Amino acid sequence: ERVQVVHLADAGPEPISFRDLAGSARRVASGLQARGLEKGQTVAIMLPTGCAYFHVYFGIMLAGGVPVPIYPPARPTQIEEHVRRHQRILANAGAVMLVTLAQARLVARVLQAQLPAMREVVDADELLRSQGDPQPVPVHSGDVAFIQYTSGSTGDPKGVVLTHANLLANIRAMGAALGVTRDDVFVSWLPLYHDMGLIGGWLATMYYGVTLVVMSPLAFLSRPSRWLRAISEHRGTLSAAPNFAYELCAKRIDDDELEGLDLSSWRLALNGAEPVLPETLERFAARFAPHGLNRQAITPVYGLAECSVGLAFPQPGSGPRVDAIDRGAFAADRRARPAAPGDAHALRFVSCGRAIPGHALRVVDERDRDLPERVEGRLLFRGPSATAGYRDNPKATQALIRDGWLDTGDRAYIAEGDAFLTGRVKDIVIRAGRNVYPHEVEEAVGEVAGVRKGCVAVFGSTDPASGTERLIVLAETRETDPAARERLGAAIRERTVDTLGEPADAIVLAPPHTVLKTSSGKIRRAACRELFEAGRVGAGARAARWQMARIAAGSALPMLRRGLARLGEIAFGLRAWVAFALLAPLGWLACVLAPSRRAAWSAGGAFARALLRATGTPLRVDGLERLPRDRACVLAVNHASYLDGVIMVAVLPGDYAFVAKRELLGNWVARVFLQSLGAIFVERFDAHQSVRDAERLEGAAREGRSLLFFPEGTFRRAPGILPFRLGAFVVAANSGAEVVPVALRGTRAVLPGDRLIASRGAIEVVIGAPVSPPAEAATAFEAAISLRDAARAHIVAHAGEPDLDASPSPALQASPPARP
Repeated sequence: ERVQVVHLADAGPEPISFRDLAGSARRVASGLQARGLEKGQTVAIMLPTGCAYFHVYFGIMLAGGVPVPIYPPARPTQIEEHVRRHQRILANAGAVMLVTLAQARLVARVLQAQLPAMREVVDADELLRSQGDPQPVPVHSGDVAFIQYTSGSTGDPKGVVLTHANLLANIRAMGAALGVTRDDVFVSWLPLYHDMGLIGGWLATMYYGVTLVVMSPLAFLSRPSRWLRAISEHRGTLSAAPNFAYELCAKRIDDDELEGLDLSSWRLALNGAEPVLPETLERFAARFAPHGLNRQAITPVYGLAECSVGLAFPQPGSGPRVDAIDRGAFAADRRARPAAPGDAHALRFVSCGRAIPGHALRVVDERDRDLPERVEGRLLFRGPSATAGYRDNPKATQALIRDGWLDTGDRAYIAEGDAFLTGRVKDIVIRAGRNVYPHEVEEAVGEVAGVRKGCVAVFGSTDPASGTERLIVLAETRETDPAARERLGAAIRERTVDTLGEPADAIVLAPPHTVLKTSSGKIRRAACRELFEAGRVGAGARAARWQMARIAAGSALPMLRRGLARLGEIAFGLRAWVAFALLAPLGWLACVLAPSRRAAWSAGGAFARALLRATGTPLRVDGLERLPRDRACVLAVNHASYLDGVIMVAVLPGDYAFVAKRELLGNWVARVFLQSLGAIFVERFDAHQSVRDAERLEGAAREGRSLLFFPEGTFRRAPGILPFRLGAFVVAANSGAEVVPVALRGTRAVLPGDRLIASRGAIEVVIGAPVSPPAEAATAFEAAISLRDAARAHIVAHAGEPDLDASPSPALQASPPARP
């Protein structure tokens, strides 16, 4: 009953206990499995921050799926770009379902139309109303936990594949580095579709039993004081945000909003996810020190999705460390020499601390040779939190991993053991042999009156005439008066000269919402460069309805193809029903009127094969020659569909006795048909009758009758080999009969358990070698266990479905027991 999450909704706090989370997640998992979700398939989540997000995320994991968090549309004016970016993400992820809210279904449907793999768009509320318990799915530490798509600040988003082992290693290392205890309270407005909010904010707090107080990012952006007020009221000890959030609080909160604010409980104010600016740290500390903020609580950190989330933290309570270095020396030879006291032109970088426990950092040159302290180069890392690569992107994975070390894509230097980040490799502008760091210019230009703070992009654009990079400053402003814009351009030019010692090649003033950003608020400089080079800066955003019209037009052909494919499926289903309606009565009569069981099997086999031919369903049989011809055996067959019995009658050459549940005796049509084939009916629930039935089956086997069992006892829509009951194998062990394992593949796809309309598909039957009861077994029970395991191994290897009775991995078995 312990509260894990407190969602600060507009209507008031909404607490979620661990019990609430477990129960709701089970309902979601049941709903997903009922819709055909298989283990390892990806499910996209496009939900805002709210209770449903937590339930859906864990519901996907419980169902065996892999969550893929994506962000909902932020503004109607950017709907077209939103759909275009997410189409690439979902296509790469191979998402089979998309979970969203009713309000976002229009966008979701447009995405679905352009993604052939996506079967269904599901309303989160519908899933939460699902009934029943999900089928347990075994999970191993090396299984994929979720796919985190990088924000794409320097290019197309890439899917970082993270396993359960990666996440646990990162959470444990971060907790050790920060000294997290159950007495902590984490307050967050960070988006749950971003690694900092999802792993650092939620999964880590759940692991440590820490309460998470969470609000919507929109609630923070519309009124930043809500974040600080939540820390004050809930006595938050931990909270994290990108640099811009601290800047926003320092500059945009009115004094009257801070009355009664108490930040004395805040022991770690983590600042990460984008360049940390020393000016921001100083302004934030000065502004909120009167309200109880301890300057030593301000903690710049560093991480990236490729390392799950966290990679480098300073010592808790040490406060921010700022390094002032000589600008000239750094530009000349990349050496971070300390600047002279009072140097007004010094470069300043903020320490992000040291690698978290179990991880390592190194700085290398372009040939991957280690660089000494205070020399800037590429930053590499390694550790148990590191991803094995990107989803279906071998080229990017190869560029990421070098001899066991991963390239962060950042430049940095090490000083006294601490890492100082200097900028993104792809963002740095090389101008006349000199490196220009965009964030430094962006921060300076953002201070100019009339420029929208945080809405400046600095990037390089190749000059075709000279072949060199031009320095471009793209700045948002609300100014429309030509004279005022002229003065603003001059002020920006002057500020650039003050910062760099030289002017920019072009200054472009643009209307609000022109500078493109990632879901976490980072400037997308590469995308801004594309916008500039295409001449589309200031062109104005199209109205949302026109963007939707363009998207819909682009989706017309995929939707037409999807519709035609669906019509083809319906036509095939009708064809199958007509074939069954015509052939089934004839086949039933032929079996019932047959003079012997063998003749009935022959008639039934002819009917079954005719049905497959009439529907154009290919049937491939491998291993028919392995069936014993001169002695009785026990066939153990996996059960996936109502078609399984029909397929076995079509395949088997002789007289086999189906072992059928006694409940079928109540159905006259099924009873008469099965009796004609010599089926033996057994009791499943009455213990005494079950014993008598087992003895009867053993007697039949000793008399030379071959028995056909479906040892799972039942089937369901979701793929997976269910646990085997021992009855078939006990009968074999006691009678001395061999067990022949038979793997069916494809019947579930052709006719799922909860559907009566068939689909196109091929069916395969793989008959294994007979397995004799082991002579070394001390008891019949041990022999039955051995027979079961051998049969299951063959079926799992050839059925093409996951093993739902897998034992825990060694890593999980070695885990210490949970504390009460």
